[in-house]
Amino acid sequence: MNPMFQPNENSTRLLAGRLLKKLQLSILFSLLILVRGYADEGMWLPMLLGQQVYQDMVKKGLKLKPEQLYSMNQASIKDAIVIFGGGCTGEIVSEQGLIFTNHHCGYGAIAAASSVQNNYLRDGFWAMDKGKEIPSQGLQVRFLRSIDEVSQKILDAAGNLKGMERIRKINEVAAELIKANVGEDEFKAAVIVPIFKGRQYLMYSYDVYKDVRLVGTPPESIGKYGGDTDNWEWPRHTGDFSVFRVYMSATGKAANYAADNVPYKPKYFLPVSIKGFADGDYAMTYGYPGSTNRYETSAGIKLSIDINNPTLVKLRDMRLKFMFEEMRKSPATKLQLAPEYASVANYWKFYDGESKQLVKYDIFGQKKKVEDAFTAWAKGKSEYENLFSDFEKMYADWRPYAMHRQYIVEGITGCRLVRAAARWTELEALLKKGDNPQKLLQTLEGARSAYLANFNQKADKNILASVIMMFLTDIETSQHPQGFYDMLFRKYSSIDNSPFKAFADDVFTNSMMVDDKKWAAFKEKPSLEVLSADPAFVVVNAFIKNWDQNYQSKFVEFSTKNEDLGRSYLKGLFEMDPNRMNSTYPDANFTMRVSYGAVKSYKPKDAVMYDYVCTLSGAMAKYKPGDYEFDMPQKLLDLYKAKDFGQYADPKYKDIVVCFITTNDITGGNSGSPVINGKGELLGLAFDGNYEALSHKLAFDKDLNRTICVDVRYMLWCIEKLGGAKHIIDELKLAK
Repeated sequence: MNPMFQPNENSTRLLAGRLLKKLQLSILFSLLILVRGYADEGMWLPMLLGQQVYQDMVKKGLKLKPEQLYSMNQASIKDAIVIFGGGCTGEIVSEQGLIFTNHHCGYGAIAAASSVQNNYLRDGFWAMDKGKEIPSQGLQVRFLRSIDEVSQKILDAAGNLKGMERIRKINEVAAELIKANVGEDEFKAAVIVPIFKGRQYLMYSYDVYKDVRLVGTPPESIGKYGGDTDNWEWPRHTGDFSVFRVYMSATGKAANYAADNVPYKPKYFLPVSIKGFADGDYAMTYGYPGSTNRYETSAGIKLSIDINNPTLVKLRDMRLKFMFEEMRKSPATKLQLAPEYASVANYWKFYDGESKQLVKYDIFGQKKKVEDAFTAWAKGKSEYENLFSDFEKMYADWRPYAMHRQYIVEGITGCRLVRAAARWTELEALLKKGDNPQKLLQTLEGARSAYLANFNQKADKNILASVIMMFLTDIETSQHPQGFYDMLFRKYSSIDNSPFKAFADDVFTNSMMVDDKKWAAFKEKPSLEVLSADPAFVVVNAFIKNWDQNYQSKFVEFSTKNEDLGRSYLKGLFEMDPNRMNSTYPDANFTMRVSYGAVKSYKPKDAVMYDYVCTLSGAMAKYKPGDYEFDMPQKLLDLYKAKDFGQYADPKYKDIVVCFITTNDITGGNSGSPVINGKGELLGLAFDGNYEALSHKLAFDKDLNRTICVDVRYMLWCIEKLGGAKHIIDELKLAK
């Protein structure tokens, strides 16, 4: 009982008590809105679904038992789901280790396999037998082997530590646990991740398969149809898929590439449905969503809207402009820059849209209401009552430096030459100590060779000149690298070019990063004097060292305080109602999750209704011959004209359904995730979200959130009819 309310209080106090009780109930309701998944919200840990969530799945149309969704003791859907590469999801769809994933997930491997003569990005590729499948060097897939609860060990070690001390201790214990789990086995891996802001820790163990081969890909005009214009938009007519196969040794073990390896024999693979679906039908996704921050504070929302997102968008816009200028000039340059361009472009549009949606739906105001209610509830509770004043001070202290950090991450190191030269700081440290640098030089030789093999000098040079100019005007003068701009204007202003371009010309003409003779001479006789005078290292010394020495510590302090306060905030939220823990999902952290909902149309604004599917006829309506984004292969045009849809036509639309939308809750990392019906059959692949709900990393919109998926029937039609690879279809278990 609150001490201000004692027995025999007068009627005024009784009235105040009733009002307070109503207020507390209102507060509790608001807080539960923040932490509990409603509607189709939720990225659930499949091994911790709980009876309440499972029953809701069944109510919406799930026909499977819990052990069919996830089991460590028997084959289940989780055994068909893989981490594809470093940040995507894939799924096993045949008993011969066939993998479906997105085209943009396989993009790097497709580009690496391509040449000007065999341009698989442009023309597509289908291996007509297993002997023609193309090894993808460096590409791997990971299968989840086990999940272990390690909270007690981590939290006991962390004790009451805070800040960097806590992080170091947790990392130390986690490293020991991972080493004990994995040992020296290169085909095993493990990660330990926090959930609920570090209230719990789980160790995920994986089997790593390193022989992954490209089986097929549609032409880029299908796999990226609509380009940046249609990215994050509905309707979208993109055939965003590619096909790979994972191999194992003849003895059934994970292995590096070898000619005598055999197709992987899966514990479980997904059957493929070509039956179609209706508006409102059950749909779920499995995959590895990268990150969300649904418990972000209003101060964090404001920082994103005011500084972080606009700065990122501005810098990426600049980089894309200079890359695109060069890509238009030749097929070889397009091939060279395509993977990085695609990566930069994807989240350029995302963060622009996120800011607009955060403002449009007043996410700041929504968060602030909950925080004010929490503060009222926390009054008199010493652990929580000053929490949001601490948050406010922390953000105020960090805010002056937030743009500077974005400039380092997205601008200065957005120049690939500077990014490569940044590693020379390790070399400088060795030379200062007088240690032998030859071993490090061998490593740097590899990094330099990789840079030279895949860089475009004109684009990279323009990026460097532009970002140095933008930094001068956008970043507070007191944070500028000492002496750099004085040197720049003194040394380069007399040249007819702008000082920024003249300096960039110097870097790309005279740095040993691009000059083989200078690099060879330096390796022969490495010295601090030569290193310090190198114009690329001048940039590193000026900008990256300035950040590291003067501002990185501020970011570390901000990040660690934010983590400590966030952990306390979530702890307080659960104290409001401890029973809600079992019906609440943690933020995404690139661990296996399941989300469920329905195929569903939606109304994005007044007088507009979006259907739940889009068709090949709709794609044809966008077709522009020779256009960078909306061209189509001639064979596709011919097949469409002949209405040669085979068994893949949708019975309702009498057309090929290209894409469809669901209410599933996903984010980056879910790319390539299977979209599965209530019987556990594959309907398609998730690959995008809709523009109206781009605030989904920070806040889920139960009415507008949609996941855009490529229909598996369009994929199979492209494989069989367009690619002539019916043998791939024959591998699948089709549900008709």
